[in-house]
Amino acid sequence: MLLSVPCSMENAMRATLKEVDSRGRLVLPAAWRRKHLHSSKVVLRVGEGIIEIVPHVEVDLTAYSDAAKVPVKSDLADWRRVRRDLRKS
Repeated sequence: MLLSVPCSMENAMRATLKEVDSRGRLVLPAAWRRKHLHSSKVVLRVGEGIIEIVPHVEVDLTAYSDAAKVPVKSDLADWRRVRRDLRKS
């Protein structure tokens, strides 16, 4: 049995009753998979009495590598001196 309850808000979630097999598996809707699932991994957010499924998004951390501003006057090639300067400040 499949039950769908539409909500009145434009971007609101829609509640759907789905079957869960004896191993705890369920089928994600094909339209949602095509639109949001770009890898085979999802993030499960588990709360008290609720589980939310969110697509896993890879984050490019190299975009943030030069973003840090550090007040160090030492030569960055000498990491021991840089570490010492950072501990002082």
